[in-house]
Amino acid sequence: MAEYSPISGAKIFEAIKDKDAIIMAANVRYVPGIADGLFRAAKDADSPLIIEIARSECNLERGYIGYTPKEFADAMQKSADKVGFDCWALHADHIGIKKGDDADIEDTKKLVKAQIDAGFTSFAIDASHIFNFDGKTAKEELQGNIDATIKIGNFIKEEMEKKGISSYGLEAEVGEIGRTDIRGFIITTPDEAVTYITELNNAGIYPNALAIANGSTHGNIYKNGRIVEQVSIDIAQTKKIAEALREAGLDARIAQHGITGTPLNMIKEQFPRGDIIKGNVGTFWQNVVFNILKVCEGQLYDKIYNWVIQTYKTEGKSDEEIFGKNAKFALKEFFSELNSLNPNTVKAIEAQAYASALLFFNAFNTIGKAALARE
Repeated sequence: MAEYSPISGAKIFEAIKDKDAIIMAANVRYVPGIADGLFRAAKDADSPLIIEIARSECNLERGYIGYTPKEFADAMQKSADKVGFDCWALHADHIGIKKGDDADIEDTKKLVKAQIDAGFTSFAIDASHIFNFDGKTAKEELQGNIDATIKIGNFIKEEMEKKGISSYGLEAEVGEIGRTDIRGFIITTPDEAVTYITELNNAGIYPNALAIANGSTHGNIYKNGRIVEQVSIDIAQTKKIAEALREAGLDARIAQHGITGTPLNMIKEQFPRGDIIKGNVGTFWQNVVFNILKVCEGQLYDKIYNWVIQTYKTEGKSDEEIFGKNAKFALKEFFSELNSLNPNTVKAIEAQAYASALLFFNAFNTIGKAALARE
């Protein structure tokens, strides 16, 4: 393994577990400037870092960002080598399983094998969409999710063993992030979390992290067509779930999804570090890119903006919301232009990513903690 290759996600999770810290998992949909800025900040802060990308974004068909798993892994490796940073994991986020039937599982295995061959060192199995609303118990409700997670969990284990790799990060998901009903957000219960992890453990699958539904939403949040802060995360329920897992003797900690828009002071003062072990920051970095393009590459920004509005125009939605929720699809559509920006624009993106990452590391309390994963 090269000096700056990604290390096992499990090694980072175990090192930080119960250390009053949350590992930042940065979703790098857009590479130029962002990746270098994140790695440089992690190196200067000596903070562990997870770089992640989801199935919908990066897959064998290049997802909506324009990269295959191998191309994305190579781009991250190039950035880590350039900066010279050694304490990072490459995480396959939201390996989504929608149905759990044989075709779905086999298609997912093809993606996972490509991710493993590309050098990913951590995996998030997301079968949270499979939920039996007619189930009488938590186990009955979650059985489809449990079965699909076990199948892919075992596949990951087998494929990693073929490569002689015994240590890798694993995340599972018990509640669909952002799902709502007429009463508001559907929130994961402690019973669901304990039942889910217990069933996985009984089958030999041991997630380091558990993603739950606790009031967060992926991406930018809008109200009356204007962007608003992400402050709906149910901290009290999150603590209850973490406590229930500990009391049941289960080793998983919480993965907090949907942090874009959450005030940093709220993260620093209210997030239960130690209960939450992983914090996903994704759309935030995309926002950095588009905000800088608006100033430094106005013609390209206008071209992208107009394409997004025309392509995704929705009755009753403001142009601001349409762009904020759909700009991600422009990353592949304008791949060539976005990957040949003026060098000064890339420098501005890197500088903003660097500064912002330092603030997140401070709020997550991981400054200086990369050393724990090197021991």
